[in-house]
Amino acid sequence: MREVAALAGVSTATVSHVINDKQGVRIGPDARRRVREAVAELGYRPNLSAAALVKGESRFIGLLADSIATTPFAGAVIRGAQDEAWRLGCSLLVANTEDNAAAEAQALEMMLDHQVQGVLYSTWYHREVVVPAGLSSADHVLVNCFSSTPGVRAVVPDEGGGGRTATRILLDAGHRRIAFLNTTTPSPARTGRLAGYREALADAGVAFDPALVIDTSPEQEGGYAAGLDLPELGVTGVFCHNDRVAMGVYDALRDRGLRVPDDVSVVGFDNQEVIAAHLRPPLSTVALPHYELGVLGVRLLMGLGPAEGPDPSGDVRGAASSAGPVATDRDGIVSVICPAVPRSSVAAPPAYVLAAAQP
Repeated sequence: MREVAALAGVSTATVSHVINDKQGVRIGPDARRRVREAVAELGYRPNLSAAALVKGESRFIGLLADSIATTPFAGAVIRGAQDEAWRLGCSLLVANTEDNAAAEAQALEMMLDHQVQGVLYSTWYHREVVVPAGLSSADHVLVNCFSSTPGVRAVVPDEGGGGRTATRILLDAGHRRIAFLNTTTPSPARTGRLAGYREALADAGVAFDPALVIDTSPEQEGGYAAGLDLPELGVTGVFCHNDRVAMGVYDALRDRGLRVPDDVSVVGFDNQEVIAAHLRPPLSTVALPHYELGVLGVRLLMGLGPAEGPDPSGDVRGAASSAGPVATDRDGIVSVICPAVPRSSVAAPPAYVLAAAQP
């Protein structure tokens, strides 16, 4: 700073005021220009650590995750948060705790020592959490999880909307007898996607048949076991809880002598691309908006809100910085739309089914 002051012909105090854009200080435009030119010529960079000590905050944002960094697709939360943090002039401090309480406490203490502007607390799957006590020492937003404690801000996927979207893909193709292979694991995804499935059927005037809702383990084996029974149910379309279940359904239908989508159309959920894009035929699915969750988590933490503001209907428009699809805000929780990813696993019902449906 002394070198900048000497080159610009001003005091170090003037350099400090210009660099920090201090308001209410009487510095002429010529002096400000000389300081900025000297900064550029000398390649001066402010000491951010010193500035953090003075201001009581840094340009760091913390992200505490349970095992999100080691899952096949949820690492997009980190990427979204990092991209938005960079766009806002901040850096992301990431700690992957593997759901270890001691590691979590230690990581949080480290982030507080670095005087982070706030902390994102994220889980690898959508669920309710108990907010760690240490988080009360910092501004925080939950990402891909939520708390029943009033006033705790969170960003989560819209599971119900995703269920409606997945079911509508099949309805729009002409299917009316649609099975839903749901998970046995209690979760917002289980209840939300089932509710969306039922709402989509009702909107299309299709009666809900509980026999077509089959609970199974959310893995390929569960999809295979449930898929073997589908021909006897007379279904022409299947909505699977996730892409792994859909992969098992593909195998089961093939072993029963049926083809996707000629005989049975299949829709997954998650858009786990290592599965969905490489099945044959490629799987139509619904994406979990992990990247957008990270982006919006940072925006909420920085006091920017999901976007510029809500419209009269209550919807919140996607942020200008690739925050993605429309989100809805309710009771401090921002729910982000899960968009359809159409591929080749859905077609119209077989001709013989359509003919049988004629009066």
